Amino acid sequence: MDSLDERLMNIEMALANQERVVEDLNQVVIEQGKVIDLLQKQNQYLLSRLDEETVKPLNEETPPPHY
Repeated sequence: MDSLDERLMNIEMALANQERVVEDLNQVVIEQGKVIDLLQKQNQYLLSRLDEETVKPLNEETPPPHY
């Protein structure tokens, strides 16, 4: 019976270890999801800024002060 108890204890320890690893990996996935969301928002912001006309046409530009 000692062998059976020992095997059961080893299985329980392995299962507990795997549960911990799965939880750790889940936390990593959650954090990566947050980073991806932030990067997507930043990318959309930059794309929207790029689409805006940041430079006026020459006929609308004010001349520099030394003119």
